[in-house]
Amino acid sequence: MTKAMINTVTISKADIPNGGMKSYKQEDDSIILITRDDDEFHAFDGRCPHAGADLGNGLRCGHRVVCPWHHATFDSRDGTLLEPIAIESLTQYELTDNGDNVTVDISAKINTAIERDKLTDTHTVIVGGGAAGFMTANQLRQTGYGGKITLISADNKAPYNRPLLSKAFLAGNMPEEKLLLGGSDWAKDNNIDLRLNQMVSKVLPNERTLMVVSDSSDSNSNSNDENGSDQTISADYLVVATGSSPSIPPITGAELDGVYTLRSMDDAKLIKAASHDQRVVIIGTGFIGMEVASALAQAGTTASITVVGQSDRVMGNIVSETVSDALIKLHEENGINFVLGANVNEITKVENKSENKEENQTFSQVGGVTLDNGEHIDADIVILGTGVSPRTALLNEVNDPDGVQVDDHLQLRDGVYALGDIAKASVQMGRMRIEHWRVAMQHGMVTAAAILNDDSVDSLEARIPFFWTMQYGKSLRYSGHAATPEHSILFGTPDTLNYIEYYFDDTGEDSRATAASTLGRDKELVAFSELLRCGHAPTRAQLHAGFDIIKQAQALSR
Repeated sequence: MTKAMINTVTISKADIPNGGMKSYKQEDDSIILITRDDDEFHAFDGRCPHAGADLGNGLRCGHRVVCPWHHATFDSRDGTLLEPIAIESLTQYELTDNGDNVTVDISAKINTAIERDKLTDTHTVIVGGGAAGFMTANQLRQTGYGGKITLISADNKAPYNRPLLSKAFLAGNMPEEKLLLGGSDWAKDNNIDLRLNQMVSKVLPNERTLMVVSDSSDSNSNSNDENGSDQTISADYLVVATGSSPSIPPITGAELDGVYTLRSMDDAKLIKAASHDQRVVIIGTGFIGMEVASALAQAGTTASITVVGQSDRVMGNIVSETVSDALIKLHEENGINFVLGANVNEITKVENKSENKEENQTFSQVGGVTLDNGEHIDADIVILGTGVSPRTALLNEVNDPDGVQVDDHLQLRDGVYALGDIAKASVQMGRMRIEHWRVAMQHGMVTAAAILNDDSVDSLEARIPFFWTMQYGKSLRYSGHAATPEHSILFGTPDTLNYIEYYFDDTGEDSRATAASTLGRDKELVAFSELLRCGHAPTRAQLHAGFDIIKQAQALSR
């Protein structure tokens, strides 16, 4: 590769295999990605727009370019976004064919903006400012919806990246403004009526109508209803994405000052402020509990951190005992104390006097936790990482308590959609409700396509669940869905944070893997995800026989 001008890069065609791709890092740290199909070449910004991963380190399967980090997927021909967690397509550059070489002009971006001329006389109302609600609105605008969009959120902030709350934000590695989805002017730039601090009190699905209660006392509210009174809003398309609430276990003392859950930006800020020089007890060993332990340890501001769990494992419903042991070791090396196989009977309290002498009042706050074996652990604050429950109350009349029954386009009624954590939808592995950020974003993409009647976009049944957890800078990634991690095959060494583990529903040699997790083998997990998506996940026998999963994924996807 040689540089012809400051804005142009010349690349030999022979460098890039047919049906493949290759990335080129530039002196300014930018990356150019070239894809090839026979004599047709395309050039893109090679950094994933989500977190900046080098897409050349990912995998190309057919016309799908998959990011190695979080599996955002783009069309190799025009850069169109096919799968989140990215929220925008790739920037494409003009390219000139010079015979044996191609020249990329990075100053000449191909304009891929779509005219917003579809359904211009319609109104879409979205309830919920989380991943599903945001992605529905964002994707509608990016794919040509020209009607009115109203997004109603009970939060006091514009849509933001919630998964990073228990990761980089709590660790002190990312400021609040960096968490805003689409940037600080997203709603304005996309002509979206964003209404904050507003609660929806009632939804009438058959009429596509809802009742809104606004908090006019909050200056951050974008509502046009200055009196804060109930308002009736009707829609042509109604999207309900109310998310989940933290589950509070029936533990005595759970209501005390000093007991926290983590679901919102405000929650994360309170935990950051309250944990300084304090003894912290985290109840729960799922990925939220483990991320909070990791983030607080990285922040280095607490006096101590103890994790209490009912199971003898961490993330025990997701990974095998071997992987769990490796995660425990990683945390212990970073100063975390564990008390496993234990139930918390009570969060104990201490009485403290108010610092304001004139008030002369006492108040109760956390003093520790008492376990079922009588052991007491001193604590100043307690964080509950004990799961979440879907907020289905608005649609209780038309669904069961475990989720809103929708089709594979997330539709509940004609023009009414339920998505995100509340949706119980049909996916490849059956009908289920999945509480993961990327799944919620997939729901938004599917819903936007359904509203626009765009059948070129994959339905939910053609998509694979995926999530990741970041602990001490190490990212454990999981693709698919397994009922149990007990029937697994492990390759590599979790202790060195380099493994991939495949999960099966039974022990049969001809059974196909339904999920996999990894640390350090990202390309193999991408390959597995693509095979699972195509219905060709490897069998136990194939894996034992030395199955080349990357080669097979590339071959089957062509």
